Amino acid sequence: MGQIFQHILDALPLLFAPMTIIAMIGGTAIGIAVGALPGLSATMGIAVLIPLTFTMEPVSALGMIAGIYNGAMYGGSIPAILLRIPGTPAGIATVFDGYPMAQNGQANLALRISLVSSSIGSAVSAVALLVLAPPLSMIALKFSAANYFWLAIFGLMTIAVLLSDNPVKGLLSACFGLFVGMIGIDMLTGIERFAFDQLELLSGINIIVLLTGLYAIPPAIDLALSPIKTDGDVQGMDDDASRFSWSSLLPVWAKSSVIGVVTGIIPALGGNVAALFAWNEQRRGDPDKEKYGKGAPEGIAAPECANNADTAATLIPALTLGIPGSSVAAVILGALLVHGLVPGPQLFRENAEVTYGFMLAMLVTSGLMLLLGRFGARAFVNVLKMPTQLLAPMIFILATVGVFAIHNSMFEVWLMLGFGILGYVMEKLDIPTAPAVLAVILGPIAEENLRRALLISSDGFLGIFQGPISMILIALILATTGLPILKRMLSRRKDKIAPAIADE
Repeated sequence: MGQIFQHILDALPLLFAPMTIIAMIGGTAIGIAVGALPGLSATMGIAVLIPLTFTMEPVSALGMIAGIYNGAMYGGSIPAILLRIPGTPAGIATVFDGYPMAQNGQANLALRISLVSSSIGSAVSAVALLVLAPPLSMIALKFSAANYFWLAIFGLMTIAVLLSDNPVKGLLSACFGLFVGMIGIDMLTGIERFAFDQLELLSGINIIVLLTGLYAIPPAIDLALSPIKTDGDVQGMDDDASRFSWSSLLPVWAKSSVIGVVTGIIPALGGNVAALFAWNEQRRGDPDKEKYGKGAPEGIAAPECANNADTAATLIPALTLGIPGSSVAAVILGALLVHGLVPGPQLFRENAEVTYGFMLAMLVTSGLMLLLGRFGARAFVNVLKMPTQLLAPMIFILATVGVFAIHNSMFEVWLMLGFGILGYVMEKLDIPTAPAVLAVILGPIAEENLRRALLISSDGFLGIFQGPISMILIALILATTGLPILKRMLSRRKDKIAPAIADE
């Protein structure tokens, strides 16, 4: 521990050099803007920035990257709350309660909760990266292919069953997501699956296309068909934030930070999974489950804290083992290599000052995000002053431009519109869309690791049931999915028995 503090002290002069401070402020501002624009992501922002950092000092370049990373994860909540468009994939869970709060005249409070929760999550994640990187990275090493399979099934089943009042509808949505996740080239065999001879589908369906279609287009259709009258009163919303009891969110932040950090250190999950896990866990543990999805402040605090607690935690296996836990971590590893830094245990010995400077930058930019976000969010609240008749075409334009910019493909634009119509129908039938999105993310992970586990194991299917981690995950799956179904069955039985007793 003493050596860690010494490395931190050595890195402080590099971190607070004028050029590094400017880079961190600029990176955070750019990150918030990137996250707030639908279709863009932290991965894209960092990838575009890397060539511009060739001539910069390593700590300054990595400080700017840290700012973009943290800022983009928060920025995705702004359109999620105001327009029901997840700016980034991690913003999907924020839509559930953020948009209803904005519709209820609490847009400023929702944005403030998102900002504070994001800053707290980022700070906790940065501290975990600084202090716990070597021991926490060992947890990821203990996960086998079978463990990853059961972890993916656990996330998928809990969201599908618990997110919907009707488990059948939740599972139906999840099955649709599993189908979408299978489209493209099979990575193990190289065989084309469900591409229907369309060249554009060989690489699969981009998650941004699916998200934008399912979450941006349905509200635009609603607005176009039945414009909602609003008085546009945005003034006075600060009172909501000043009267709000922030202490009530402390347990939410504590639990969601842990979920985000643990999810982050497990490769291939990411902030979108962390946010959905945290939202679902918060709803499951709250006695008043009915308030979620209707504008519950805890429903914003949990996913925003978790997806930002994932940011630095994702870098733990990336920096210590060279294993990127997400696409963003992979891009950041590329940035390290550009500046002559080789990921792995030697990074902490040979380039300790730069490495700890980067980890400290993750902590500092979480504070800068809190300052810059206050100004940016207040400007975005003015979106609610616009007549709702203009919001529908504006959402269509933003969604179209954002999706087209991904690969300059009109095919993906038409695909997004198709998903949008499907999402509109699902809403009308009360079929949740979140299980479909999570299935697209977790389905390929489950499939790949199941097949890998079967190839490795000499016991056939029995091999995936071996090991303490697999047994724990299986028990969690049975507990979290079986108990709610059992409770519903018992409640229905009571409802049938009660009238019979009354008649007697």
